Amino acid sequence: MSYLGLDKEKTSKTVDELNVLLADYHLYYQKLRNFHWNVIGKNFFDLHEKFEELYDDAKLKVDEIAERILTLRYTPISNLTDYLKTSNIKESKADLTDYEMIETLLKDHGTLLKQMRSVVETADKAGDEGTIDLIGAYIRELEKTSWMLDAWKMKTTDSHKSS
Repeated sequence: MSYLGLDKEKTSKTVDELNVLLADYHLYYQKLRNFHWNVIGKNFFDLHEKFEELYDDAKLKVDEIAERILTLRYTPISNLTDYLKTSNIKESKADLTDYEMIETLLKDHGTLLKQMRSVVETADKAGDEGTIDLIGAYIRELEKTSWMLDAWKMKTTDSHKSS
């Protein structure tokens, strides 16, 4: 840890938050695979492709989060039992409508963003700029994706000003 110049005790708290985010991303990734495989209806082509794009991105983030934990000289959680126990995100059924899938993802985005902000807050207390930079970029990307998914479910007569 001395090679990074970070306090080990403070960093351990950041790692705890990162492990929760890692578990969250694993459940989110699997949910995206579920939705990719099981989406049906007139929006099939668009959503099938979008879900694949999202799970490819989630897969990269899983790896980056685990590698950040390793960079901080800790061990990332790495089994399904721990992911299910640790994650703030819950599994989904396969028989949701396309609209329900988007609603579910937007709810999960809120959960992910809350956890990311917790990571940033904890990392800030530890003076861990590397983690703050990594997760800050994730926040910006997920907020944009959330806006796009929310726009997808809007009617053309809706307004962006509505909540």
